[in-house]
Amino acid sequence: MMNINQPQHDRGYIPIADHGLIGNLRTAALVSTDGSVESYCVPNFDSPSIFARILDKDKGGHFSITPTTPFTTKQSYLPNSNILQTKYLNEQGVATVTDFLPRQPSSATTRPLLAWLIRRVEVIRGTMSLRVECAPAFNYARSAHTTDLVLDTSVALALSPASRHPHNKAFFQSPDAGLDLDLRYVTESSLENVPEPEVQLNLLDLSAKGHKGPGVWTELELKEGQVVTFVLRTPPDVKLPPQAHPTHETAQEMGISYEKLVAGASTLRPPDDPILTKSLLRELLDQTNHYWNAWIRRSTYTGSWKEAVNRSALALKLLIYEPTGAVIASPTFSLPEYIGGTRNWDYRASWIRDSSFTLYALIRLGFTHEANAYMEFIFERVRARDPDGSLKIMYTIHGEKDFPEEELSHLDGHKGSKPVRIGNGAIDHVQLDIYGELMDCIYLSQKYGRPLGYDTWIAVRDIVEYVIAHVHDPDLSIWEVRNRHRHFTYSKVMMWVAIDRGIRLAEKRSLPCPRRTEWYAARDALYEEIMQKAWNADRGFFAQSYEDLDILDSALLVMPLVFFSTAADPRFLSTLKNVLLSPERGGLTSNGLVYRYDVSKTDDGVGGEEGTFCLCTLWCIEAIARAGEYDKAMLNKAVAMFEDFLQYTNHLGLCTEEISDAGEALGNAVQGFTHVTLISAAYNLSRMRTKVSGSV
Repeated sequence: MMNINQPQHDRGYIPIADHGLIGNLRTAALVSTDGSVESYCVPNFDSPSIFARILDKDKGGHFSITPTTPFTTKQSYLPNSNILQTKYLNEQGVATVTDFLPRQPSSATTRPLLAWLIRRVEVIRGTMSLRVECAPAFNYARSAHTTDLVLDTSVALALSPASRHPHNKAFFQSPDAGLDLDLRYVTESSLENVPEPEVQLNLLDLSAKGHKGPGVWTELELKEGQVVTFVLRTPPDVKLPPQAHPTHETAQEMGISYEKLVAGASTLRPPDDPILTKSLLRELLDQTNHYWNAWIRRSTYTGSWKEAVNRSALALKLLIYEPTGAVIASPTFSLPEYIGGTRNWDYRASWIRDSSFTLYALIRLGFTHEANAYMEFIFERVRARDPDGSLKIMYTIHGEKDFPEEELSHLDGHKGSKPVRIGNGAIDHVQLDIYGELMDCIYLSQKYGRPLGYDTWIAVRDIVEYVIAHVHDPDLSIWEVRNRHRHFTYSKVMMWVAIDRGIRLAEKRSLPCPRRTEWYAARDALYEEIMQKAWNADRGFFAQSYEDLDILDSALLVMPLVFFSTAADPRFLSTLKNVLLSPERGGLTSNGLVYRYDVSKTDDGVGGEEGTFCLCTLWCIEAIARAGEYDKAMLNKAVAMFEDFLQYTNHLGLCTEEISDAGEALGNAVQGFTHVTLISAAYNLSRMRTKVSGSV
């Protein structure tokens, strides 16, 4: 059944799942199924937004291209690519909007990366009327701007009958935000005897909705073969000589072809400001598609569910900040974990916790270049740790330690979910589990990546010593609770991992370890402590913390994944079976999806409700799969649960952080940790199926 979209002057919120993601390894944009850029930060992931309609439908800022008559919509990526195509269909015609941020093959060195948002609109059947609105809201909709329509001298114009309108561009200036933008366009026709379309940009006053400066709009009446490509960018601030602005008149006066004049003029312009031509735009589209195709072809994955794994890999690649190698948790901020709730966080940073899981996924897929770049980012943080030997739980994409949290009270929040937050106050939390993920990450990198040097080993050794010194300290752990410190079992398990991986590194690489005996003693004592203090013998599960023995926590499903215990260990199996019970029966699983913990039974200092956690669901699936090595029924359950989970990814195969009871996507999108654990679960499910079938 297809839903008919009715064009509305006063458009509401689009569900979080109804968006695709495009990016260029510097920043990313969310594009809705009705053709609106809903989230876009310029120039980097963690820069202030210029479009944030997903967080405030009236004044957040948007760039929409939408039919003016009722339509149905389909949205898909080009095969094996991160180029997004939204298709509009009705009785009168079919139109496509192709969205991308340019990339070029690594072999191409002719031009720098063009930080352009490109939107190509084409009618491929019949006719269609579309309304285009570009209404930026600078600095999270806090800064005013001016808008001018000026003659565009950067576009190569066709020699055709005089247009009724000058070829203008929109120039947006916001001194307060320290940012300028311009919106340019190129028209073309892909069919003979079909003229190029007419475009006239007009100022758009949205002050009544809270905008602090005008946008622009145009209405396109397109027929088959007609194409308009819009380009939004930050224009270079340079004065160009008159010769850098080619015209047909100048070409005629000089007696040379216009194309030759354009080529000559381009040499007078900065490399990041070429003359905008139809051939350049086609080249950028082809090169970007080739870049993504070539990248995913490097994957060595041969297991089941390859389509879902490849899409997760492509999504994960979009979360890499190429200049430093950092991987962000999500390119979005403050999307709610519960509609109308308060759990709205900024995830545009790189968490140490994600490191080992991200590295594992990259290595398992054969992406060693990305894995090594990420490891270098991690090692830089290790070398620059705090004077007391500690690390922050997260760092900015530039490797900085400050990410101050701020509430934006002027924004409505997605569907009224307030407050909208930027920055993340958890950066200063004590979360001792991160050292386990970090050491596991370093250990993995030594198995599959670049060997570490002596000086780095000394720093790694100091981290193990820091863990041993703090092994009895309480913390705020993986879920970043915002009240009292506790002895969280997950943190204790990961501190055991930290010491264990230090020992393994020393043994396997024959690295000097003067306190080897003390390391062994500390690791084994911690294991015994966890078994004694975290185990609820009456109810048969490992508890969330030593203090709260009656609270179940699905984070502990990670135990066999980090080799703290085997999946067949009776205590772990009993914990797993408790998690798999419904909340009504004391468990954490609802409709095959897993909650983190029961928020009604424990106070985490945040308040409000939340959905099931995709990360926990996938850890649960992988734990069941590992138990399935000894019990085929468990393996079959894991496969069924995984295939059911895949139905909760969106129409593009993208994952959010959480899923509501009604199946609605919640939390920040696209969520890196979810895609990483999806890759891991698919890999290990496939491996276990092969192992079990081979032993029958």
